[in-house]
Amino acid sequence: MKEFTKEVIEILNYRLPIGGKGVDITIKTVLILIVSLIIANIVFKYFKKFVRRRLQEEDKNKFNTVFSFTSWFIYAIIFSMILSSSGVNLSAILVASSALLIGIGLALQTFFQDIISGIFIILDQSVHVGDIIEIDGKVGRVEEIKLRTTRAVTIDNKVLVIPNHKYLSNSLYNWTQNGTTTRESVSVGVAYGSDVQLVKKLLLQAATEHPKVLKEPVPLVIFENFGDSSLDFKLIFTLNDSFKAIIPQSEIRFRIDELFREHNISIPFPQRDIHIIKEQG
Repeated sequence: MKEFTKEVIEILNYRLPIGGKGVDITIKTVLILIVSLIIANIVFKYFKKFVRRRLQEEDKNKFNTVFSFTSWFIYAIIFSMILSSSGVNLSAILVASSALLIGIGLALQTFFQDIISGIFIILDQSVHVGDIIEIDGKVGRVEEIKLRTTRAVTIDNKVLVIPNHKYLSNSLYNWTQNGTTTRESVSVGVAYGSDVQLVKKLLLQAATEHPKVLKEPVPLVIFENFGDSSLDFKLIFTLNDSFKAIIPQSEIRFRIDELFREHNISIPFPQRDIHIIKEQG
């Protein structure tokens, strides 16, 4: 029995070289490391279930993202502490792999920027699932906020994957931060000499007739400018679903064209006079 115990101890204390001088690890340390990580995984699993039961659905998604990052950070601490307490020279490992770590650090620079940005998004709650956002000229409805990326769906049902670091380096427009209603507009120019009061009346009619346009606040017509070839107007109205604003805008334009034709109001196109000078000779 003593011989068996001695052999077991010798096996457990057998050192596995993983680098240069002072950089080795015993089988006992490997086993302790595996058991510790398994126990930590079980504890995290039950802690996650315990907390999620007490959160609302939207908060569950945020908690999952933060918990994922935190758990990996704790795993790294456990790993380092066990190796250090077992006599493994971590500084030697770091020195030996310094060139590799520098290369990995440069490669992962954007990756960590995404993670930090994802944490900021979750903590300051600037973007929520269901919000309509515009970034880099692209518009989408947020479907999922992860630690590294945000997934949104555009109006034509394309998936837009946004690296979270773009929130720090680009201007973000949250169309629904102040609610789901937004003010939209349609611009149109009419020929000089048109009855501007009639134009205003027809534009308001086109807006108020549309079922998606809200009655309050009431639509508004702005006489913008005396253009080079036209009198420029802007019809302003309010929608309750800004994500699909392009559809009612198009339908209102169709209606404006129809009303203008009925009342003989023309929409001009730019015209230029060309003078040809004939040289004498």
